[in-house]
Amino acid sequence: MPKCPKCQKEVYFAERVTSLGKDWHRPCLKCEKCSKTLSPGSHAEHDGKPYCHNPCYGAMFGPKGFGRGGTESHTFK
Repeated sequence: MPKCPKCQKEVYFAERVTSLGKDWHRPCLKCEKCSKTLSPGSHAEHDGKPYCHNPCYGAMFGPKGFGRGGTESHTFK
């Protein structure tokens, strides 16, 4: 039985969501920065961790500078 990468508990077929090549519980598949619940295929990955496309992934790992990628209003430290 596969284990969820977030909570390390077993993931049963009825509750399984597959993303990033792993099986997750639906509530465990969240953005690492803002904790927004994600759906498979609608997020980005960095170092094996899921991030929502906007604003988290773009602001943290996208191009920097004014007017690049629509992330100029979001700054994370």
